[in-house]
Amino acid sequence: MTTAAIDLAKTDAALAAYDSAEGGLVGLLQDIQAEYSYLPREALERVAQRTGLPISRIYSLATFFKAFSLEPRGRHVISVCLGTACHVRGAGVILEKIERELGVRAGHTTRDGRFTLEVVNCVGDCAVSPVCLVDGEIYAKISVTKVDTLLKRYEEP
Repeated sequence: MTTAAIDLAKTDAALAAYDSAEGGLVGLLQDIQAEYSYLPREALERVAQRTGLPISRIYSLATFFKAFSLEPRGRHVISVCLGTACHVRGAGVILEKIERELGVRAGHTTRDGRFTLEVVNCVGDCAVSPVCLVDGEIYAKISVTKVDTLLKRYEEP
Protein backbone atom coordinates (compact mmCIF):
# COMPACT_ATOMS: atom_id res chain seq x y z
CA MET A 1 0.00 0.00 0.00
CA THR A 2 1.44 3.35 -0.98
CA THR A 3 0.96 6.47 1.06
CA ALA A 4 0.04 9.80 -0.46
CA ALA A 5 1.53 13.09 0.60
CA ILE A 6 0.28 14.06 4.03
CA ASP A 7 -1.93 17.15 4.30
CA LEU A 8 -0.46 18.79 7.38
CA ALA A 9 -3.39 21.22 7.57
CA LYS A 10 -5.24 18.46 9.45
CA THR A 11 -2.37 18.25 11.94
CA ASP A 12 -2.30 22.03 12.28
CA ALA A 13 -6.03 22.05 13.04
CA ALA A 14 -5.55 19.43 15.75
CA LEU A 15 -2.64 21.43 17.16
CA ALA A 16 -4.79 24.58 17.29
CA ALA A 17 -7.18 22.75 19.63
CA TYR A 18 -4.35 21.19 21.65
CA ASP A 19 -4.44 21.62 25.42
CA SER A 20 -0.82 21.80 26.49
CA ALA A 21 -1.73 20.57 29.97
CA GLU A 22 -0.14 17.24 30.94
CA GLY A 23 -2.09 14.46 29.28
CA GLY A 24 -3.25 16.67 26.42
CA LEU A 25 -0.69 15.09 24.12
CA VAL A 26 -2.58 11.78 24.13
CA GLY A 27 -5.73 13.58 23.01
CA LEU A 28 -3.79 15.41 20.33
CA LEU A 29 -2.40 12.14 18.97
CA GLN A 30 -5.89 10.62 19.06
CA ASP A 31 -7.21 13.52 17.00
CA ILE A 32 -4.39 13.19 14.50
CA GLN A 33 -4.94 9.45 14.18
CA ALA A 34 -8.68 10.03 13.67
CA GLU A 35 -7.84 12.28 10.72
CA TYR A 36 -5.31 10.00 8.98
CA SER A 37 -6.19 6.56 10.45
CA TYR A 38 -2.59 6.37 11.71
CA LEU A 39 0.15 8.69 12.99
CA PRO A 40 2.21 9.80 9.99
CA ARG A 41 5.87 10.62 10.63
CA GLU A 42 5.42 14.07 9.12
CA ALA A 43 2.56 14.82 11.52
CA LEU A 44 4.59 13.72 14.54
CA GLU A 45 7.48 15.90 13.42
CA ARG A 46 5.07 18.85 13.12
CA VAL A 47 3.80 18.18 16.65
CA ALA A 48 7.37 18.20 17.97
CA GLN A 49 8.15 21.41 16.10
CA ARG A 50 5.04 23.25 17.26
CA THR A 51 4.98 22.04 20.87
CA GLY A 52 8.71 22.17 21.50
CA LEU A 53 8.57 18.61 22.83
CA PRO A 54 11.35 16.20 21.86
CA ILE A 55 10.34 13.90 19.02
CA SER A 56 11.52 11.00 21.20
CA ARG A 57 8.83 11.81 23.79
CA ILE A 58 6.14 11.91 21.13
CA TYR A 59 7.26 8.60 19.62
CA SER A 60 7.50 7.09 23.11
CA LEU A 61 3.87 7.94 23.73
CA ALA A 62 2.76 6.87 20.25
CA THR A 63 4.39 3.45 20.63
CA PHE A 64 3.32 2.90 24.25
CA PHE A 65 -0.41 2.75 23.55
CA LYS A 66 -1.60 -0.12 21.37
CA ALA A 67 -4.43 2.05 20.06
CA PHE A 68 -1.93 4.15 18.11
CA SER A 69 -0.50 3.01 14.81
CA LEU A 70 2.58 4.33 13.03
CA GLU A 71 1.63 2.44 9.88
CA PRO A 72 -1.32 3.17 7.60
CA ARG A 73 -4.37 1.18 8.61
CA GLY A 74 -6.96 -0.33 6.35
CA ARG A 75 -10.36 1.14 5.70
CA HIS A 76 -11.72 -1.59 7.95
CA VAL A 77 -10.01 -2.83 11.11
CA ILE A 78 -10.72 -6.41 12.14
CA SER A 79 -9.88 -7.21 15.76
CA VAL A 80 -9.93 -10.86 16.80
CA CYS A 81 -10.24 -11.44 20.52
CA LEU A 82 -7.82 -14.03 21.87
CA GLY A 83 -8.80 -13.64 25.53
CA THR A 84 -9.25 -16.82 27.56
CA ALA A 85 -12.93 -17.43 26.80
CA CYS A 86 -12.50 -16.71 23.09
CA HIS A 87 -9.31 -18.76 22.89
CA VAL A 88 -10.96 -21.78 24.53
CA ARG A 89 -13.84 -21.51 22.06
CA GLY A 90 -11.66 -21.54 18.94
CA ALA A 91 -10.64 -17.94 18.27
CA GLY A 92 -7.18 -19.08 17.16
CA VAL A 93 -8.66 -21.11 14.32
CA ILE A 94 -10.89 -18.18 13.37
CA LEU A 95 -7.85 -15.89 13.28
CA GLU A 96 -6.02 -18.36 11.01
CA LYS A 97 -9.04 -18.50 8.67
CA ILE A 98 -9.19 -14.69 8.43
CA GLU A 99 -5.43 -14.55 7.80
CA ARG A 100 -5.79 -17.06 4.95
CA GLU A 101 -8.79 -15.29 3.42
CA LEU A 102 -7.16 -11.85 3.53
CA GLY A 103 -3.64 -13.05 2.72
CA VAL A 104 -2.21 -11.09 5.64
CA ARG A 105 -0.92 -11.92 9.12
CA ALA A 106 -2.27 -10.31 12.28
CA GLY A 107 -0.69 -6.91 12.85
CA HIS A 108 -0.65 -6.03 9.16
CA THR A 109 -2.76 -4.41 6.46
CA THR A 110 -3.83 -5.95 3.17
CA ARG A 111 -2.02 -4.70 0.07
CA ASP A 112 -5.18 -3.05 -1.22
CA GLY A 113 -5.62 -1.14 2.04
CA ARG A 114 -9.04 -2.63 2.65
CA PHE A 115 -8.35 -4.41 5.96
CA THR A 116 -6.03 -4.22 8.93
CA LEU A 117 -6.06 -7.38 11.01
CA GLU A 118 -5.15 -7.24 14.68
CA VAL A 119 -5.36 -9.33 17.80
CA VAL A 120 -6.79 -8.04 21.07
CA ASN A 121 -6.56 -9.65 24.48
CA CYS A 122 -10.15 -9.19 25.65
CA VAL A 123 -13.18 -7.18 24.59
CA GLY A 124 -15.24 -8.08 27.65
CA ASP A 125 -17.98 -10.07 25.89
CA CYS A 126 -16.91 -13.47 27.15
CA ALA A 127 -20.49 -14.75 27.39
CA VAL A 128 -20.86 -14.57 23.60
CA SER A 129 -17.37 -15.71 22.66
CA PRO A 130 -15.63 -16.13 20.38
CA VAL A 131 -15.84 -12.51 19.39
CA CYS A 132 -14.31 -10.31 16.72
CA LEU A 133 -14.86 -6.67 15.92
CA VAL A 134 -14.91 -4.91 12.60
CA ASP A 135 -14.58 -1.15 12.87
CA GLY A 136 -15.65 -1.47 16.51
CA GLU A 137 -18.83 -3.44 15.74
CA ILE A 138 -18.96 -6.67 17.74
CA TYR A 139 -19.64 -9.97 16.01
CA ALA A 140 -20.54 -12.52 18.66
CA LYS A 141 -20.29 -16.30 18.51
CA ILE A 142 -18.23 -16.05 15.36
CA SER A 143 -17.16 -19.31 13.76
CA VAL A 144 -14.94 -20.38 10.91
CA THR A 145 -18.03 -20.96 8.76
CA LYS A 146 -19.18 -17.36 9.39
CA VAL A 147 -15.89 -15.71 8.38
CA ASP A 148 -16.62 -15.56 4.63
CA THR A 149 -20.03 -13.99 5.23
CA LEU A 150 -18.51 -11.49 7.63
CA LEU A 151 -15.81 -10.42 5.17
CA LYS A 152 -18.35 -10.06 2.34
CA ARG A 153 -20.21 -7.44 4.39
CA TYR A 154 -17.20 -5.19 3.89
CA GLU A 155 -16.64 -5.72 0.17
CA GLU A 156 -16.27 -2.56 -1.86
CA PRO A 157 -19.23 -1.87 -4.23
